[in-house]
Amino acid sequence: MSMPTTRRRLLQISGGVALAAAASPALALAPPPSSIVAAARNGLARVGSRIPNRDVVAVADFARPSAQARLHLVDVQNGRITSLLVAHGRGSDPTHTGWLSRFSNAEGSNCTSEGAFLTAGEYVGAHGRSMRLEGLDPSNDNAMARAIVIHQAAYVSPQIARASGVLGRSEGCFAVSAADLPRVLQQLGPGRLLVSARL
Repeated sequence: MSMPTTRRRLLQISGGVALAAAASPALALAPPPSSIVAAARNGLARVGSRIPNRDVVAVADFARPSAQARLHLVDVQNGRITSLLVAHGRGSDPTHTGWLSRFSNAEGSNCTSEGAFLTAGEYVGAHGRSMRLEGLDPSNDNAMARAIVIHQAAYVSPQIARASGVLGRSEGCFAVSAADLPRVLQQLGPGRLLVSARL
């Protein structure tokens, strides 16, 4: 069945790197793989002394709309990238356009925060398996107090991205699909870097 370009699931293969993106109502081009790898390596160069495990870095590119795969798991040594869907906070997108309009570190803001995060311990909570995040910058140092974590959510899936053009929104957490959560937790694990930014 044919679908309009703005709703079609895109697959871009470049230099051996696969970037999968479910397009939004306003199609945004994915950044080149070199920009994603550079963001991962620059993050390690900046805060790497606080990161015990430097093999894999997650880069959440909030310059992209929510229906595009914008959580990038980067193998730092060989530059391979796995790209997945991730929701942003409702406070960052109050009219539910699918686009993050602002970052915030304030408690009660329900916003996504920008900056470098250290992945911490895994636990089982209201959303099932989840991973705590420690903010390493003034722009996200309330992450623990705000309970900003990685967790799964029913409002994140390729089906929702295709049907609605937007994902649901979190309360500031990095919410991924139930299908993707095991991969994210396995590849990241505690002691690794997550960079939240606009590339």
